[in-house]
Amino acid sequence: MKEQKNKDLLTTILAEKRTHRKHILFLVSLLCASIIVSLAFGSVSIDLHDIWRILLFKTTTIKYGDWNYTTEQIVWMIRTPRILFTVLVGGGLAITGAVMQAIVRNSMADPYILGLSSGASTGATLVFLSGIPGSYIVWAVPFAAFLGSLTAFSLVFIFARGNGRMGAGKLILAGIAISYLFSAITSFLAYLAPDQGLREIIHWLLGSVAGGKWSNIYLPAFFVLTGSLYLFFQARALNAISMGEETAISLGINSSQFRKKIFFVTSIIIGVLVALSGSIGFVGLMIPHVVRLFAGNDHKKLLPLTFLTGAIFLVWADVLARVIIAPIELPIGIITALCGAPFFIWLLQRKENMP
Repeated sequence: MKEQKNKDLLTTILAEKRTHRKHILFLVSLLCASIIVSLAFGSVSIDLHDIWRILLFKTTTIKYGDWNYTTEQIVWMIRTPRILFTVLVGGGLAITGAVMQAIVRNSMADPYILGLSSGASTGATLVFLSGIPGSYIVWAVPFAAFLGSLTAFSLVFIFARGNGRMGAGKLILAGIAISYLFSAITSFLAYLAPDQGLREIIHWLLGSVAGGKWSNIYLPAFFVLTGSLYLFFQARALNAISMGEETAISLGINSSQFRKKIFFVTSIIIGVLVALSGSIGFVGLMIPHVVRLFAGNDHKKLLPLTFLTGAIFLVWADVLARVIIAPIELPIGIITALCGAPFFIWLLQRKENMP
Protein backbone atom coordinates (compact mmCIF):
# COMPACT_ATOMS: atom_id res chain seq x y z
CA MET A 1 0.00 0.00 0.00
CA LYS A 2 2.78 2.38 0.92
CA GLU A 3 4.68 1.53 -2.26
CA GLN A 4 1.56 2.24 -4.32
CA LYS A 5 1.17 5.65 -2.67
CA ASN A 6 4.82 6.45 -3.41
CA LYS A 7 4.34 5.45 -7.04
CA ASP A 8 1.22 7.60 -7.30
CA LEU A 9 3.07 10.54 -5.75
CA LEU A 10 5.99 10.10 -8.16
CA THR A 11 3.60 9.91 -11.10
CA THR A 12 1.89 13.10 -9.98
CA ILE A 13 5.22 14.95 -9.60
CA LEU A 14 6.40 13.85 -13.05
CA ALA A 15 3.09 14.88 -14.60
CA GLU A 16 3.34 18.32 -12.97
CA LYS A 17 6.89 18.74 -14.28
CA ARG A 18 5.79 17.84 -17.81
CA THR A 19 2.91 20.30 -17.56
CA HIS A 20 5.26 23.02 -16.33
CA ARG A 21 7.66 22.40 -19.23
CA LYS A 22 4.75 22.62 -21.67
CA HIS A 23 3.68 25.94 -20.14
CA ILE A 24 7.22 27.31 -20.42
CA LEU A 25 7.60 26.14 -24.02
CA PHE A 26 4.21 27.57 -24.99
CA LEU A 27 4.89 30.98 -23.41
CA VAL A 28 8.41 31.21 -24.87
CA SER A 29 7.01 30.43 -28.33
CA LEU A 30 4.19 32.95 -27.84
CA LEU A 31 6.64 35.61 -26.67
CA CYS A 32 8.94 35.10 -29.68
CA ALA A 33 5.96 35.25 -32.05
CA SER A 34 4.64 38.36 -30.27
CA ILE A 35 7.99 40.13 -30.60
CA ILE A 36 8.22 39.44 -34.33
CA VAL A 37 4.60 40.29 -35.13
CA SER A 38 4.65 43.45 -33.00
CA LEU A 39 7.49 44.81 -35.13
CA ALA A 40 5.01 45.19 -37.98
CA PHE A 41 2.75 47.63 -36.11
CA GLY A 42 3.16 51.36 -35.75
CA SER A 43 2.65 54.58 -37.64
CA VAL A 44 4.32 52.80 -40.59
CA SER A 45 3.14 49.26 -41.32
CA ILE A 46 5.86 46.81 -42.33
CA ASP A 47 5.46 43.47 -44.10
CA LEU A 48 6.34 40.41 -41.99
CA HIS A 49 8.51 39.04 -44.82
CA ASP A 50 10.72 42.14 -44.63
CA ILE A 51 10.90 41.80 -40.84
CA TRP A 52 12.05 38.18 -41.08
CA ARG A 53 14.71 39.02 -43.66
CA ILE A 54 16.02 42.02 -41.73
CA LEU A 55 16.23 40.11 -38.43
CA LEU A 56 17.94 37.20 -40.17
CA PHE A 57 20.51 39.51 -41.72
CA LYS A 58 21.17 41.46 -38.52
CA THR A 59 21.58 38.37 -36.35
CA THR A 60 23.39 36.00 -38.75
CA THR A 61 24.66 38.29 -41.61
CA ILE A 62 22.76 36.03 -44.04
CA LYS A 63 21.02 38.22 -46.61
CA TYR A 64 17.92 36.87 -48.30
CA GLY A 65 16.16 39.21 -50.73
CA ASP A 66 16.15 43.01 -50.76
CA TRP A 67 14.41 45.62 -48.64
CA ASN A 68 14.23 49.35 -48.23
CA TYR A 69 16.96 51.00 -46.11
CA THR A 70 14.35 53.09 -44.27
CA THR A 71 12.46 49.92 -43.39
CA GLU A 72 15.65 48.40 -41.99
CA GLN A 73 16.24 51.45 -39.81
CA ILE A 74 12.69 51.37 -38.48
CA VAL A 75 12.77 47.65 -37.72
CA TRP A 76 16.27 47.32 -36.29
CA MET A 77 17.17 50.72 -34.86
CA ILE A 78 13.79 51.86 -33.54
CA ARG A 79 11.32 49.03 -32.98
CA THR A 80 13.56 46.08 -32.05
CA PRO A 81 15.28 47.72 -29.04
CA ARG A 82 11.93 49.18 -28.00
CA ILE A 83 10.24 45.75 -28.03
CA LEU A 84 13.15 44.12 -26.19
CA PHE A 85 12.98 46.88 -23.58
CA THR A 86 9.22 46.30 -23.32
CA VAL A 87 9.91 42.61 -22.63
CA LEU A 88 12.27 43.57 -19.81
CA VAL A 89 9.79 46.05 -18.31
CA GLY A 90 6.82 43.68 -18.51
CA GLY A 91 8.76 40.71 -17.16
CA GLY A 92 10.47 42.74 -14.45
CA LEU A 93 7.27 44.35 -13.18
CA ALA A 94 5.42 41.04 -13.20
CA ILE A 95 8.03 38.96 -11.37
CA THR A 96 8.60 41.62 -8.72
CA GLY A 97 4.84 41.83 -8.25
CA ALA A 98 4.68 38.10 -7.55
CA VAL A 99 7.57 38.39 -5.09
CA MET A 100 6.07 41.39 -3.29
CA GLN A 101 2.76 39.56 -2.87
CA ALA A 102 4.67 36.70 -1.25
CA ILE A 103 6.85 38.64 1.17
CA VAL A 104 4.06 40.93 2.41
CA ARG A 105 1.48 38.10 2.20
CA ASN A 106 -1.03 40.40 0.53
CA SER A 107 -2.62 39.54 -2.83
CA MET A 108 -3.24 43.23 -3.51
CA ALA A 109 0.45 44.13 -3.36
CA ASP A 110 2.40 45.22 -6.42
CA PRO A 111 5.89 46.66 -7.01
CA TYR A 112 4.73 50.22 -6.42
CA ILE A 113 3.28 49.56 -2.98
CA LEU A 114 6.64 50.52 -1.47
CA GLY A 115 6.63 54.03 -2.94
CA LEU A 116 9.40 53.41 -5.47
CA SER A 117 7.38 54.69 -8.40
CA SER A 118 6.36 57.83 -6.53
CA GLY A 119 9.97 58.53 -5.55
CA ALA A 120 11.16 58.07 -9.13
CA SER A 121 8.41 60.34 -10.44
CA THR A 122 9.46 63.08 -8.03
CA GLY A 123 13.06 62.82 -9.19
CA ALA A 124 12.04 63.03 -12.84
CA THR A 125 9.73 65.97 -12.16
CA LEU A 126 12.56 67.93 -10.55
CA VAL A 127 14.63 67.49 -13.71
CA PHE A 128 11.79 68.61 -15.98
CA LEU A 129 11.48 71.81 -13.97
CA SER A 130 15.22 72.47 -13.59
CA GLY A 131 15.75 73.96 -17.04
CA ILE A 132 18.46 71.47 -18.00
CA PRO A 133 19.26 71.68 -21.76
CA GLY A 134 17.64 69.06 -23.96
CA SER A 135 20.97 67.42 -24.79
CA TYR A 136 21.44 66.50 -21.12
CA ILE A 137 17.87 65.82 -20.08
CA VAL A 138 17.87 62.41 -21.82
CA TRP A 139 20.39 61.20 -19.24
CA ALA A 140 19.36 63.44 -16.36
CA VAL A 141 15.76 62.18 -16.14
CA PRO A 142 16.60 58.46 -15.71
CA PHE A 143 19.39 59.27 -13.27
CA ALA A 144 17.18 61.54 -11.15
CA ALA A 145 14.34 59.01 -11.25
CA PHE A 146 16.69 56.28 -10.10
CA LEU A 147 17.93 58.45 -7.22
CA GLY A 148 14.32 59.19 -6.29
CA SER A 149 13.44 55.50 -6.17
CA LEU A 150 16.51 54.77 -4.02
CA THR A 151 15.53 57.60 -1.67
CA ALA A 152 12.05 56.10 -1.32
CA PHE A 153 13.58 52.67 -0.75
CA SER A 154 15.83 54.04 2.01
CA LEU A 155 12.97 55.81 3.79
CA VAL A 156 10.68 52.78 3.67
CA PHE A 157 13.52 50.60 4.92
CA ILE A 158 14.20 52.96 7.87
CA PHE A 159 10.56 53.30 8.91
CA ALA A 160 9.69 49.63 8.42
CA ARG A 161 12.68 48.37 10.39
CA GLY A 162 11.48 49.87 13.67
CA ASN A 163 12.92 47.76 16.49
CA GLY A 164 15.05 45.76 14.05
CA ARG A 165 12.36 43.36 12.86
CA MET A 166 10.84 44.06 9.46
CA GLY A 167 7.34 42.60 9.28
CA ALA A 168 4.93 42.45 6.35
CA GLY A 169 2.50 44.91 7.92
CA LYS A 170 5.21 47.49 8.58
CA LEU A 171 6.43 47.25 4.99
CA ILE A 172 2.97 47.94 3.60
CA LEU A 173 2.22 50.83 5.94
CA ALA A 174 5.63 52.44 5.43
CA GLY A 175 5.35 52.01 1.66
CA ILE A 176 1.91 53.61 1.52
CA ALA A 177 3.06 56.53 3.66
CA ILE A 178 6.16 57.19 1.56
CA SER A 179 4.16 56.80 -1.66
CA TYR A 180 1.69 59.46 -0.55
CA LEU A 181 4.52 61.73 0.56
CA PHE A 182 6.31 61.66 -2.79
CA SER A 183 3.02 61.84 -4.72
CA ALA A 184 2.18 65.03 -2.83
CA ILE A 185 5.59 66.50 -3.68
CA THR A 186 5.15 65.59 -7.34
CA SER A 187 1.67 67.12 -7.43
CA PHE A 188 2.98 70.32 -5.87
CA LEU A 189 5.78 70.55 -8.44
CA ALA A 190 3.34 69.85 -11.28
CA TYR A 191 1.08 72.63 -9.98
CA LEU A 192 3.98 75.07 -10.24
CA ALA A 193 5.12 73.85 -13.66
CA PRO A 194 4.68 75.85 -16.87
CA ASP A 195 2.57 74.33 -19.66
CA GLN A 196 5.45 72.55 -21.44
CA GLY A 197 6.87 71.18 -18.22
CA LEU A 198 3.41 70.00 -17.14
CA ARG A 199 2.95 68.02 -20.37
CA GLU A 200 6.31 66.31 -19.87
CA ILE A 201 5.46 65.45 -16.25
CA ILE A 202 2.08 63.98 -17.19
CA HIS A 203 3.67 61.93 -19.99
CA TRP A 204 6.19 60.55 -17.50
CA LEU A 205 3.55 59.71 -14.91
CA LEU A 206 1.53 57.78 -17.50
CA GLY A 207 4.51 55.65 -18.54
CA SER A 208 6.11 54.90 -21.90
CA VAL A 209 8.53 52.36 -23.39
CA ALA A 210 9.47 54.66 -26.27
CA GLY A 211 12.80 55.35 -24.56
CA GLY A 212 14.04 51.83 -25.27
CA LYS A 213 17.12 52.18 -27.49
CA TRP A 214 20.20 50.08 -28.16
CA SER A 215 22.27 52.65 -26.28
CA ASN A 216 20.38 52.26 -22.98
CA ILE A 217 18.98 48.73 -23.06
CA TYR A 218 22.03 46.97 -21.60
CA LEU A 219 21.72 48.42 -18.08
CA PRO A 220 18.09 47.34 -17.52
CA ALA A 221 18.84 44.00 -19.20
CA PHE A 222 21.62 43.30 -16.69
CA PHE A 223 19.66 44.28 -13.59
CA VAL A 224 16.34 42.72 -14.62
CA LEU A 225 17.79 39.39 -15.78
CA THR A 226 20.27 38.94 -12.93
CA GLY A 227 17.72 40.13 -10.36
CA SER A 228 15.04 37.80 -11.74
CA LEU A 229 17.49 34.89 -11.67
CA TYR A 230 18.29 35.64 -8.03
CA LEU A 231 14.58 35.77 -7.16
CA PHE A 232 14.01 32.45 -8.91
CA PHE A 233 16.61 30.77 -6.71
CA GLN A 234 14.75 32.10 -3.65
CA ALA A 235 11.56 30.25 -4.65
CA ARG A 236 11.71 27.77 -1.75
CA ALA A 237 12.07 30.54 0.83
CA LEU A 238 9.29 32.54 -0.85
CA ASN A 239 7.00 29.52 -0.60
CA ALA A 240 7.76 29.26 3.10
CA ILE A 241 7.37 32.92 3.96
CA SER A 242 4.14 33.22 2.00
CA MET A 243 2.66 30.56 4.30
CA GLY A 244 3.43 32.55 7.46
CA GLU A 245 6.14 33.47 9.92
CA GLU A 246 5.93 30.21 11.87
CA THR A 247 6.45 28.09 8.75
CA ALA A 248 9.43 30.20 7.71
CA ILE A 249 11.02 29.97 11.16
CA SER A 250 10.48 26.20 11.31
CA LEU A 251 12.43 25.89 8.05
CA GLY A 252 15.30 27.97 9.41
CA ILE A 253 14.49 31.16 7.50
CA ASN A 254 15.07 34.51 9.18
CA SER A 255 12.03 36.29 7.72
CA SER A 256 13.23 39.77 8.66
CA GLN A 257 16.66 39.37 7.04
CA PHE A 258 15.14 37.61 4.03
CA ARG A 259 12.68 40.47 3.46
CA LYS A 260 15.54 42.97 3.56
CA LYS A 261 17.39 41.09 0.81
CA ILE A 262 14.32 40.67 -1.37
CA PHE A 263 13.31 44.26 -0.68
CA PHE A 264 16.70 45.49 -1.90
CA VAL A 265 16.75 43.36 -5.07
CA THR A 266 13.20 44.28 -6.10
CA SER A 267 13.92 47.95 -5.37
CA ILE A 268 16.88 47.93 -7.73
CA ILE A 269 14.87 46.25 -10.50
CA ILE A 270 11.93 48.62 -10.14
CA GLY A 271 14.17 51.66 -9.75
CA VAL A 272 15.98 50.95 -13.02
CA LEU A 273 12.76 50.22 -14.92
CA VAL A 274 10.84 53.23 -13.61
CA ALA A 275 13.86 55.43 -14.33
CA LEU A 276 13.59 54.56 -18.02
CA SER A 277 9.89 53.87 -18.56
CA GLY A 278 8.04 56.00 -16.02
CA SER A 279 5.13 54.67 -13.99
CA ILE A 280 3.39 51.69 -15.62
CA GLY A 281 0.83 50.39 -13.20
CA PHE A 282 -1.16 47.19 -12.66
CA VAL A 283 1.27 44.80 -14.43
CA GLY A 284 2.74 43.56 -11.15
CA LEU A 285 -0.74 43.22 -9.67
CA MET A 286 -2.54 41.45 -12.53
CA ILE A 287 -0.06 39.05 -14.07
CA PRO A 288 0.84 36.96 -10.96
CA HIS A 289 -2.86 36.33 -10.30
CA VAL A 290 -3.47 35.32 -13.92
CA VAL A 291 -0.57 32.85 -13.80
CA ARG A 292 -1.72 31.38 -10.47
CA LEU A 293 -4.97 30.36 -12.15
CA PHE A 294 -3.14 27.66 -14.14
CA ALA A 295 0.21 27.27 -12.36
CA GLY A 296 -0.65 27.36 -8.66
CA ASN A 297 1.31 29.03 -5.86
CA ASP A 298 4.65 27.22 -6.09
CA HIS A 299 7.09 30.07 -6.80
CA LYS A 300 9.53 27.76 -8.56
CA LYS A 301 6.88 27.41 -11.27
CA LEU A 302 5.18 30.74 -10.76
CA LEU A 303 8.13 33.11 -11.21
CA PRO A 304 9.39 32.11 -14.69
CA LEU A 305 5.82 31.82 -16.01
CA THR A 306 4.99 35.22 -14.53
CA PHE A 307 8.02 36.83 -16.18
CA LEU A 308 7.07 35.44 -19.61
CA THR A 309 3.38 36.31 -19.25
CA GLY A 310 4.17 39.85 -18.11
CA ALA A 311 6.48 40.34 -21.08
CA ILE A 312 3.82 39.10 -23.53
CA PHE A 313 1.13 41.29 -21.98
CA LEU A 314 3.19 44.47 -22.16
CA VAL A 315 4.35 43.79 -25.74
CA TRP A 316 0.72 43.76 -26.88
CA ALA A 317 -0.19 46.69 -24.63
CA ASP A 318 2.55 48.63 -26.43
CA VAL A 319 1.13 47.58 -29.81
CA LEU A 320 -2.28 48.95 -28.79
CA ALA A 321 -0.66 52.16 -27.56
CA ARG A 322 0.96 52.64 -30.97
CA VAL A 323 -2.00 51.85 -33.23
CA ILE A 324 -5.22 52.97 -31.45
CA ILE A 325 -4.90 56.62 -32.54
CA ALA A 326 -1.88 56.31 -34.88
CA PRO A 327 0.23 58.22 -35.77
CA ILE A 328 -0.21 59.64 -32.25
CA GLU A 329 1.09 57.26 -29.58
CA LEU A 330 -0.77 56.76 -26.32
CA PRO A 331 1.22 56.40 -23.08
CA ILE A 332 1.30 52.68 -22.32
CA GLY A 333 0.22 53.35 -18.74
CA ILE A 334 -3.25 54.23 -20.06
CA ILE A 335 -3.57 50.80 -21.69
CA THR A 336 -2.42 48.91 -18.60
CA ALA A 337 -4.76 50.97 -16.41
CA LEU A 338 -7.72 50.23 -18.68
CA CYS A 339 -6.93 46.52 -18.31
CA GLY A 340 -5.91 46.67 -14.66
CA ALA A 341 -8.80 48.61 -13.15
CA PRO A 342 -11.50 46.06 -14.12
CA PHE A 343 -9.17 43.25 -13.07
CA PHE A 344 -8.66 44.89 -9.67
CA ILE A 345 -12.44 45.13 -9.18
CA TRP A 346 -12.84 41.47 -10.19
CA LEU A 347 -10.12 40.47 -7.75
CA LEU A 348 -11.81 42.34 -4.91
CA GLN A 349 -15.14 40.64 -5.64
CA ARG A 350 -13.48 37.25 -5.91
CA LYS A 351 -11.86 37.70 -2.48
CA GLU A 352 -15.21 38.70 -0.97
CA ASN A 353 -16.91 35.60 -2.37
CA MET A 354 -14.24 33.22 -1.12
CA PRO A 355 -15.21 31.27 2.04
